[in-house]
Amino acid sequence: MLSEEQTNAIKNQLIEHVDRSFPESKKQYAKEQILKMDAENLEEFLVKNNLVPGQSSSCVFCSIISREIPSYKIDENDDAFAVLEINPASRGHVLIIPKKHEGKESEIPENAQTLAKKISKKIQSALKPKQIENITSSAFGHSIINLLPIYSDESISSRRQPAKKEELEEIQKLLSTSEKPKIAKEKKSKLKKEKSFLKKAEEVVEKIEEILWLPKRIP
Repeated sequence: MLSEEQTNAIKNQLIEHVDRSFPESKKQYAKEQILKMDAENLEEFLVKNNLVPGQSSSCVFCSIISREIPSYKIDENDDAFAVLEINPASRGHVLIIPKKHEGKESEIPENAQTLAKKISKKIQSALKPKQIENITSSAFGHSIINLLPIYSDESISSRRQPAKKEELEEIQKLLSTSEKPKIAKEKKSKLKKEKSFLKKAEEVVEKIEEILWLPKRIP
């Protein structure tokens, strides 16, 4: 049976999907039906729609990776996918989801931790938390990493509530573009060096041409 936290998290993922993909005339009814479901009803719904381990499709996290369920993606590499938690324990709460469906926390691939370190640096640079906790857990038979920014006394057990779409989009933009200014600065510096080198090269060429075109001295 799903826990209360898991039930609420899945409901919010489903509601997010309804908001993004359902026609306006059907959104309200669909969301009301989702909110009415208890843990048992929700689990039956997941089984019926092949969204749990052991079925022909995959778990909720696998559905996020395959983009069957929309998400606020931050980054990815060969082995992991980074998305914003839509029910965050703190601002900028990110989930690192290994692409391979594994239930044991010890089996999280090294490349997933590499992505976690990369995203942690982005969070630190863009959001300026006091620290960032790296917390592994498992749900629906799928291991995940929680990157939790700490601003005061937040923890993974802190009360959660759905983040607004506008806030998630803002954070997604910040974390997805936080490295661009640095890259632009490096490119500008490289271009400046190249221009300086070309100028010197032109000066050398001019001097060579002057030497070659000097009239021969008559003794």
